[in-house]
Amino acid sequence: MSSRGKGPHAEGGANGLPAVSPHESSSSATFNAPIDTKAEGRLVMKLDLIIFPVFFTIYLMAFLDRINISNASIQGLTQELHLDEGSRFNVALFAYYASYILLEVPSNMIIKKVRPSLYISSLMFSWGIINMCMGFVHSYAALVALRVLLGVFEAGVLPGIVYVTSMYYKRHEYQKRMSFFFCSTVVAGAFGGLLAYAIANLGTPQMAAWRWIFIIEGAITSFLAIIASFLIIDWPEQTRYLNAEEKELLRKRMASDVGDVCRMDTLNRFAFNRIVRDYKIWLAAFMYMGVSVAGLSGTFFLPTILLEFQWEAQEAQVRTIPVYVFAGGMMIIGAWASDRLKHRFSFILGGASLSTIGYAMLLAQEGKSRNYKFAGVFLVFGGAYMITPMCLAWLQNNLSGHWKRSFGASAQVMIGNIAGIIGAFIFIKTEAPTYKTGYGVALGMMWLGALCATAMAGLMWRENRKRERGERDDRLALAKEDVTNMGDWHPSFRFTL
Repeated sequence: MSSRGKGPHAEGGANGLPAVSPHESSSSATFNAPIDTKAEGRLVMKLDLIIFPVFFTIYLMAFLDRINISNASIQGLTQELHLDEGSRFNVALFAYYASYILLEVPSNMIIKKVRPSLYISSLMFSWGIINMCMGFVHSYAALVALRVLLGVFEAGVLPGIVYVTSMYYKRHEYQKRMSFFFCSTVVAGAFGGLLAYAIANLGTPQMAAWRWIFIIEGAITSFLAIIASFLIIDWPEQTRYLNAEEKELLRKRMASDVGDVCRMDTLNRFAFNRIVRDYKIWLAAFMYMGVSVAGLSGTFFLPTILLEFQWEAQEAQVRTIPVYVFAGGMMIIGAWASDRLKHRFSFILGGASLSTIGYAMLLAQEGKSRNYKFAGVFLVFGGAYMITPMCLAWLQNNLSGHWKRSFGASAQVMIGNIAGIIGAFIFIKTEAPTYKTGYGVALGMMWLGALCATAMAGLMWRENRKRERGERDDRLALAKEDVTNMGDWHPSFRFTL
């Protein structure tokens, strides 16, 4: 089998590129050879143009197909399938996350062994078909079943993209690119509202407008999946986009960022213990879960919330657009500043504080004007969306080695997406229009995430100090195969706060 048909090799380097043999002068080959900064700049620009427009589009469609049920709900879906009976709508939201969460780690184990271009595009084509099918359902049970299948095929997309992209960028180049990528979610939210507004006029007595939302968006997804299969970048050692010289330059620059010695390319008992006992993975997972409740619950219920502000259905769809535009702007500004300062933690606290002000306004909304309440929504979304991608990038910044990054990305997204289940049930229809449970729980979860971020930052700061004092150098006395398979547990690795 050719290298193009394989995943990252066991003997590969920290970023999937051929590793320097332990018997060769790794430090000489990697660190002493100067890197041509102009060539590096051209390479990074080339990677930006190849990688992120495609993944941006893929995740835009994934997020759009996940949340379009919220747009459909105020265009007749709720009435036709009787979703207003009990907690039916909430259960339909939950059904997606039940399968989505369970399959994220297994999916990242699969993608490590195959070509991402074929794997991700196949998932995309499949969930597009599932989304189209939702436009033809006539029962609540069928809708729930299709939502479960939608979660099955979307499960591998986000952890897979995070894993693949982290193999191409240095740690302090990564945040602004991840935030640009996550802007796909705000574009999806804004575009979803605009598209739903346009599709509303397509409804007929034979085919309601909400059905066209699923059919049209699902068809677009499956069509784009065919194109994406030719465009998605594969692992660094197998991609057709880079020549041999560019692959070597990529290996050098990635090694200069974390060190060629900070690898984890073999999954043995030693590596497995390093992975499951890593506090960073679990704290980052609960951090991501906490801050995501605000964004996910808000996304699912934003059209409904705005409807409660006494706007008509079509006007409520359009009013979602400026909220998402503001959230996208905050995401980009935060990412730029975070990468420039090479710091994450303070920005996460800042975003949590901004959302807190918004939630405080919404919890105290009784007797207030519509503009006051609408401003609170802006602050909630601005703070939450700024820090959601930052949580993902921060963990990847502090993991090294193929297996560590694979498990870390999938575990974080798996646990983090419990937020979708929480968000699906906290907005209780009998509490409309104030939704005190929804806003209160989301606020509490936001600060659970902030506390996890604080603990993670403090522990990494302490660990950096210990490594600088040489208190971890005893690890170098372990067996050679363990020393070369430590990943970020290696004493030379430094964590970014």
